Amino acid sequence: MLHVLSQEPSIVNEFLAELRDVNVQQDRARFRRNLERIGMAMGLILSRELNFSDHSVPTPLGIAKTQRLTEQPVLATILRAGLPLHYGLASVFDRADQAFISACRKYREGDHGSFYIGIDAVSSPRLDNRTLILADPMLATGASLVHVLDALVDSHGRPSAIHVVAAIASEEGVAAVQAALPADAHIWIGDVDRELSGQGYIIPGLGDAGDLAFGSKE
Repeated sequence: MLHVLSQEPSIVNEFLAELRDVNVQQDRARFRRNLERIGMAMGLILSRELNFSDHSVPTPLGIAKTQRLTEQPVLATILRAGLPLHYGLASVFDRADQAFISACRKYREGDHGSFYIGIDAVSSPRLDNRTLILADPMLATGASLVHVLDALVDSHGRPSAIHVVAAIASEEGVAAVQAALPADAHIWIGDVDRELSGQGYIIPGLGDAGDLAFGSKE
């Protein structure tokens, strides 16, 4: 199930516009903050798909009837670019367990025309029969996210529900992730672009989210 937030008017479109704007991008703190705010907004929206149960809460003047999460989800992200989006989700699900995966493109050629996904480390709680929310700000080819999901399931168990969260995706990346996920999984995207460059970058996209958030890497 695909959910594209830009298809409806909301403040998320303002956050996305600033993320894409080459002038606003020069402020790294604001870039990170906009990713966090998108994570918060998506967390609130996707929470409607989670399971809640009835609870009674004591107040100073009596008992209030309410609903609370039946079980906390597991929040996972790919280092390093995914951290701001992950922090936004974690501010909503502030009692959730968290998982971190070190993954990156490994280039076969000097011109960056050919690459594979290398996964160096996975740190995660057990995932069997739990809800997994996996955040990656840029869903370009979808290869990184699919490899990360496979690594999580192989080493830590199969979730009962999966939610993928991304700020911007390509149509190709969305199709690749849809093909790899169970039919009842949810994909939450800020906006979807049609084109990918020969190096696998989204066009118009926003550039390199990791570099914009944390500085260029060697």
